[in-house]
Parts: sequence; C-alpha cells; structure tokens
Amino acid sequence: MTPDILALLVEAAGVTAALGAVSIGAGLLLGFAVSAALLSRRRPLRGPARLFVSFFRGVPLLVQLLLIYNVLPAVGVVLPGIAAAALGLTLCTAAYQAENLRGGFLAVPPGLVEAAEVAGMSALQRFWRVRAPIAFKLTLPALVGEAIMVLKASSLVSVVGVVELTRTAQDIAASTYRPLPVYAAAGALYVAVDWTLAGAGAALERRLRWGAA
Repeated sequence: MTPDILALLVEAAGVTAALGAVSIGAGLLLGFAVSAALLSRRRPLRGPARLFVSFFRGVPLLVQLLLIYNVLPAVGVVLPGIAAAALGLTLCTAAYQAENLRGGFLAVPPGLVEAAEVAGMSALQRFWRVRAPIAFKLTLPALVGEAIMVLKASSLVSVVGVVELTRTAQDIAASTYRPLPVYAAAGALYVAVDWTLAGAGAALERRLRWGAA
C-alpha cells in the first residue's frame, strides 16, 4: 500500500461521506414530510405517501438508481451521475426514515399535543415545536442505523458513473493485482466513516437527553 494509493482511497472515502451526508440530510427532511402525510387524516395525502414508501422500500436501490439515471433523460431531465446518485439515495432513505419517524410520532404522548393545542398553538406549530422534536428524539437510534445503511448502500452508485470508495478500490485492485490490501484499506475507511457517524449520533442523543433532563 503506497501513500499515493492510500491518498486516492481517502479522497474517494470523502466522496462517499459527502454523498451520504447530503442524502441523509435531505432524506430526513423528506422523511418528516412523508411521515406527516402518512399520519394525516386526509386520504389524498395518505395515499401518495403510502405509495411512495411502498415503492422505495420494495424496489432494490440498484434498480431505483438505474431508473432515475435512465428514465429522467427520456422526459427531458438530464442529471449528472453524482446528482442522480444523491437523488436515488435520498428518496430511498426517506422512505425508511418516514416509517421510523411515523413510529416516533405515534409514541408522542397525546397529553402533550393536547396541552399545546390548549395553549393556542396552531397545527403547524404543534407539529414542529412539539411532535417533531419528540419523535426525532425517540427514533434517533433507528435513524442513525439507517444513516449507516445509506453509507454502505452508496457503494452501488458506481452504476451511474460515480467514482466513490468501492469503485476506486476496484479500479486500483485491477491495476495493481493486489486486491487484498486495497480492499482491506477500503473496508477500514468504511468502518472509520461509520464510527464517526455513530459517534456523532450518540453525542447528539446524549445532548438531547441532558437537554430534556
């Protein structure tokens, strides 16, 4: 393992981490919206939300990426590979995060919501200031687990032309004929990124717990 090869792998790990961060953040926001629609009393909101969750949880991510990359240009929307990859990961993780958050929303004590309503909060205020923070706190461990899954799933985005960590390791292994140290280094970098994410999630969980104390 030469310093040049290690530098290439670290640079590719940066691409993986950045792609994961964008997808996880955007997926969380979309997941909040979808979970709210799932719990809505309005059928026109629940139906599309259920269809969204069923599709993106039921279809393999690899197929989703290929659909986005090949179908959108047919309707006049041409995305670069990195944007198609981010969109695919975002939509897929949003479906999973929406289900996690839905469980969190159902666990919010009804008395707190009723108290907020009595205090004069609007439905939107009750959602963002009472229900959403509690649901987020309750589901944070599951959301962190989903975020780690997104990082690992990002190894599939090479099918849309994105050169991330796994693709870089494959290219280096093929050119050097030394796959073992290259893939071992790539695996170590994945673990490092996952540990960083898990540590950040644990720190946020502790901060929320202390803030609630």
